[in-house]
Amino acid sequence: EGEEGAVPGPDLVAAMAEQFAESANNVIIEEVNKGLNPGMIVLLVVATTLLLFFVGNYALYLYAQKTLPPKKKKPVSKKKLKREKLKQGVSAPGE
Repeated sequence: EGEEGAVPGPDLVAAMAEQFAESANNVIIEEVNKGLNPGMIVLLVVATTLLLFFVGNYALYLYAQKTLPPKKKKPVSKKKLKREKLKQGVSAPGE
């Protein structure tokens, strides 16, 4: 019985399997009863913060689109105006 390398009897195997199953069940029950672990709390806080940030940004963007006046176009310089007219073949005024 006490020899090393000896094959354990079926009773011993069954007892070990049962003990292992019970300990596994206990671990699962303890994990469930523990509630939210700290990692999960951190993940939820970070995810919620990011979500609020993006939703807030989108709301501000929509508000700005409705309320702000449209952007004014930059005035075209006389130099560019001259160049465009020359391209089209129209002589610029004063030439």
